[in-house]
Amino acid sequence: MEIKDVIAKWVRTARATAGMSGADLGAKMALLLGSERGHSKANISHWETGKHSPNLRQLLAIAKITAQSLPDEIRQGMSTEPSHLSLVSTAPFDQNAKAAKLGSRAIPVISSIQAGALKEIVAPYAPGDGSATIYVDEGYSRWVFALEIEGDSMSPDYLPGDIVIIEPEWEPRPGDCVAAKNGKQEATFKKYRLRGTNAQGNDIFELVPINENYPTVRSDEVPLTIIGVLAELRRKTRRR
Repeated sequence: MEIKDVIAKWVRTARATAGMSGADLGAKMALLLGSERGHSKANISHWETGKHSPNLRQLLAIAKITAQSLPDEIRQGMSTEPSHLSLVSTAPFDQNAKAAKLGSRAIPVISSIQAGALKEIVAPYAPGDGSATIYVDEGYSRWVFALEIEGDSMSPDYLPGDIVIIEPEWEPRPGDCVAAKNGKQEATFKKYRLRGTNAQGNDIFELVPINENYPTVRSDEVPLTIIGVLAELRRKTRRR
C-alpha cells in the first residue's frame, strides 16, 4: 500500500473515531494552525480519498485534535518526502513550548447589542446565534460567550479584532476586565475598579479604559450592569 493510501485511511479513521464531520475537523485545524487555508472541508475530503495528502504539520494537527496517534509508518514515510515537513533536525532547539489541549465546546462570538440583552434572556446563546463560532474548554458555565473588540479604548492591551471570552458566572474583582451593559442595552469591555457602596449597599464601580484618551464611567452616574468577566483572550498574529 502506498503512503498516500495509508494516510487517507488514517485520516478517515481518526476523524470518524473522534465523531467529527469534515467541517468540524477543518474548523479546529484553522484554530490550531492559524489559518483556514489548506484545510477546508474539501481539502479533508481529498485527503480521505487519497487525491491529495496533508503535510506532516497538518497530520500532527489531526492527531492532536482527534486524540489519535500518528503511526510510525506515516511519520517515516512523510519525512522522506521533500515536499513535506520533516521530523528530523540536527540544529539546537529551545523546547520552551508544549502541546496544548484544544477546546471541544463551541460558543458564539456575539455582538455588543446581543450582549447587552444577556441579563434578560432565559437560555444561553447557541453557537449559531453569533457572527462566528470558536471553541473553548468544557470548564466554563453554559452562559459563556465571546465578544470581538472594536475600537482602541483598551489598546495597547486589547486591540481591534481581538476575541475576548466572557464568563458571566464569575464575580468581578478589582483590576479584572469585564463586559458591562449600559442603559441602552449595549455592551462595552473595560477594566473594573471598585469605588465603594451606596446607601442601599450596592457596589459603586468604575469602568476604566486603558487608553487614556477615553473617559472613565461610574455606576452611580450612568446605569451600568456587569455582564461577565474576561476569561480568555484570543489574538491573531498581525503582520505590517
